[in-house]
Amino acid sequence: MTLRLPAFELLTPQTLEAAVAMLADPAATIIGGGTDLLPKMKRRQVTPPTVVSLRGITEMSGIHTDDEGRCVIGASTVLEQIAISTVVPPVLAAAARQVASPQIRNTATIGGNLCLDTRCNYIDMPELWRQASGHCLKDGGEVCWIAPKGNRCWAISSSDLVPVAIALDCSVRLASRDGDRVIPIEDLYQNDGIAHQTMSGDEILVELLVPRCDVRATYRKLRRRDSIDFPLVGVAAAARFDQTKTCTSARIIIGAVASAPLRATDAERLIVGRKLTEDVIEEAAQLAARPVRTQDNTDMGSRYRKWMTSVYVSRALRDLVVEDA
Repeated sequence: MTLRLPAFELLTPQTLEAAVAMLADPAATIIGGGTDLLPKMKRRQVTPPTVVSLRGITEMSGIHTDDEGRCVIGASTVLEQIAISTVVPPVLAAAARQVASPQIRNTATIGGNLCLDTRCNYIDMPELWRQASGHCLKDGGEVCWIAPKGNRCWAISSSDLVPVAIALDCSVRLASRDGDRVIPIEDLYQNDGIAHQTMSGDEILVELLVPRCDVRATYRKLRRRDSIDFPLVGVAAAARFDQTKTCTSARIIIGAVASAPLRATDAERLIVGRKLTEDVIEEAAQLAARPVRTQDNTDMGSRYRKWMTSVYVSRALRDLVVEDA
């Protein structure tokens, strides 16, 4: 079956102010690289009559360091630029290299990855398939086929860069007609498959602000194939250590298991004030995985992904271990 785009009007503003003004139309939708939006339009998951492209806004592209020593990444910067950058923290570059394929990384933007829509096997299908099976809650229906007795959507967050950005304590700058605001990126997401972002419809994510990277950090990703595929489990971890190799602060973020990245706060508290011995790592991994409720909405079973959550948390924590000099 050939999937074709529906008819729409493409607007190409050259300034951020013009783009913000165009979003006064509630029917308008933003497009960056289009690697997520256009397939959804072809599947008729969304059919916006107006699409506002951000590619012509030069101030939203590029990577630089500001006066506060933060790494500032414009939302229209393509992932390949981040993957090869020596300015961004190595863990962020490594995570960008794990997104999809080289062709997609040269088109997809970091803003698109940070604003990636939630995914589910029951909605990421052609329109005819969804009509035959019955539209789900996210698709305008009345039931979530993952949990029919519930009243919420369980589509999952599949971004690779969001868990890393949260682990690094990044912020984002948002622009709207009411002005700019800067918020911790962790506050941008909520655990709801439909209303998974707190950003309002007339706001534009302008840039990612990465603080000075004085932590040891890593990202571990489980997927069926080592290219193209979205994560089935993604674990980002960052920690600081003192001279005795004792952990003084930690962040452990688990992605692709819920509608928003989950922060394993119990596991974080467990390892702070302790050395990352093998016993501590295993205890923390089990503690991190305990509240995870994986659902049967990806290409691998929920039980397998639940089991692999603790495996990948333990692997991530081993990456942080300070080796003897």
